[in-house]
Amino acid sequence: MAILDTSLVSGPVPIVVTVAGVLGLVWLVLARSRRHLTRAVPITLVIAAALTVASWVIIEKIWRVFPDPVEISVYVWVGLGVFGLLLTVPRLLAAARWWSKVITVLALIAVVATAAAQVNLVFDAYPTVGTAVGISSVEEVGVDEVTGRTADPVTGSPLEASWTAPAEMPAGGRILDAPIPGTASGFSARDAKVYLPPAYFTDRRPLLPVLVLMAGQPGSPDDWLTGGRLVSTMDRFAEQHKGLAPVVVVADATGSTIANPLCVDSPLGNVATYLSKDVPAWVNSTLQVDPDPKHWAVGGLSYGGTCALQMATNYPAIYPTFLVLSGQLEPTLGDKQRTLDAAFGGSEAAFEAVNPMNLMASTQFPDTAGVFVVGASDPDYQKSAQQLLAAAQKAGMNVQYAEVPGGHSYETWSAGLELEIGWLATRLGLTS
Repeated sequence: MAILDTSLVSGPVPIVVTVAGVLGLVWLVLARSRRHLTRAVPITLVIAAALTVASWVIIEKIWRVFPDPVEISVYVWVGLGVFGLLLTVPRLLAAARWWSKVITVLALIAVVATAAAQVNLVFDAYPTVGTAVGISSVEEVGVDEVTGRTADPVTGSPLEASWTAPAEMPAGGRILDAPIPGTASGFSARDAKVYLPPAYFTDRRPLLPVLVLMAGQPGSPDDWLTGGRLVSTMDRFAEQHKGLAPVVVVADATGSTIANPLCVDSPLGNVATYLSKDVPAWVNSTLQVDPDPKHWAVGGLSYGGTCALQMATNYPAIYPTFLVLSGQLEPTLGDKQRTLDAAFGGSEAAFEAVNPMNLMASTQFPDTAGVFVVGASDPDYQKSAQQLLAAAQKAGMNVQYAEVPGGHSYETWSAGLELEIGWLATRLGLTS
């Protein structure tokens, strides 16, 4: 477990991997063969650079699969990995002895590992060895283990004042992996990840509040368990509050890793109906939680943050509380016309009818509260968050703004959840 908990974003590991990668690249470049130095190295360098530029053009200018541009450093590091991969073949041919070939293979591994490590530092998506290899120490449960209901659940506001933790309560929370069918929406979603705190697994269960979270795009519900550090954050909170914490439902709001259905009902998918009807209906029928919408919140990171504000402004009776982590100013596919054509039949009016900025300009939300969190090194999203904050204040919402260390990455989003979980718990009636 100590190895699995080793950090990949701080401490000695990133430094050691990078040093090994530099040495590996030097080995791949240098060889006694003059042909290798004068022909193989320049040719592979040109090919790698061409492939990197072509990837940038396709992704950023033609395909435009992501609404926001990917940092140039990511393309540079990926290009370096491709260069090392291409250079390995002539370097093996130039190697005269078996041990030289072995070192060449190890050098390639070091270069690729360095490229991956540096990209990971940009996004902070895999903070530990365990998250990178997909091994978790968190206990998982099946649906059949959580559907039972206690006859006399504990209630109260704040709930913590009415609750006494029993001795047999688990030390930590557990994860449920379950499909949430798109019964009303017809939306085809991937399985949700549900965090159930220790207090949920007691004989006289407390009626816990619910937090619905969404990941970004590209992404999946699993992202909140890896880069988002959901379990450790919630477990720490539960440890300080007698095993109590919100039930967290990480719902799929895209349908696939790179899809961007804009969190609306459109030809791209009926995501709005899925999140406003199917998800609450499944949670209330499958889990024993507090059904009062006043004790429900919606949140998300990047695309998921944009989606959270869309839910809060379009369905305030269902989600009167929100947590927006680095959300966009408005839902987008990269440019306005493309967004209108793909999801709104080219209609500006149809877009404005569901766009949070337009809704907050025309409607008052006196019962809605929320927080906008953004990275201190993310100036573009700071500007968007401040504009959203001002619009929300004019709309009568009880809103706050916070900056945490980091850019547009999981460093920011995991810290944002940890910073605001106390406020959420109080708002949702869990603590005072």
